[in-house]
Amino acid sequence: MHDIEPHYHWRNKYVASEDERSPFYGRVYDEFKFTQKIYNYFIHPQWDSFGSATLYLKIIYVDYSEGLAIIELIGEWNDCLHNDVMHLKRNVIDELLAQHIYKYILIGENVLNFHASDDCYYEEWWEDVRDERGWICCLNLLDHVIDEMEQIQLQHFINFGENYNNINWRTQRPKILGKAVEAMIEGAVKRLIF
Repeated sequence: MHDIEPHYHWRNKYVASEDERSPFYGRVYDEFKFTQKIYNYFIHPQWDSFGSATLYLKIIYVDYSEGLAIIELIGEWNDCLHNDVMHLKRNVIDELLAQHIYKYILIGENVLNFHASDDCYYEEWWEDVRDERGWICCLNLLDHVIDEMEQIQLQHFINFGENYNNINWRTQRPKILGKAVEAMIEGAVKRLIF
């Protein structure tokens, strides 16, 4: 797992540790000292801790003019034991919301497991973004993660599933990815309305 780095091809466009408005501004990374673990396996030191014992992230792109953040995740998303969504919401998302970020793409291909609790923080997050015509979308989740999320009806608050899987996002420019995901979401909403 220590070989899995956060996506770095957009670093010429955005670096969270250099962004004064980022929750991770000023963070310094040691490329040679591995300290963070998932399942007793060390992970690459570029991943950011945000209070969870099993889930890490990297904000790989933010566009303040578009109100868009793209966040890559790795690890076990465990709301049942660790209330990971609370840590994510309070320590990262609330700070981005304060900067008028209302559109969120969560890259989930490295989320190994999801253990649900209740949907309160997801509903709160959705309520925070919906009045601003915002949205939350998870890309490339594993099938068993999708199944677990569907069991507690998270699809009412987050866009995820078959339509948002198998997306080759790494080859896209981040603004184009944001526009493409938004078009997919708006298309889904229109299909539900008519």
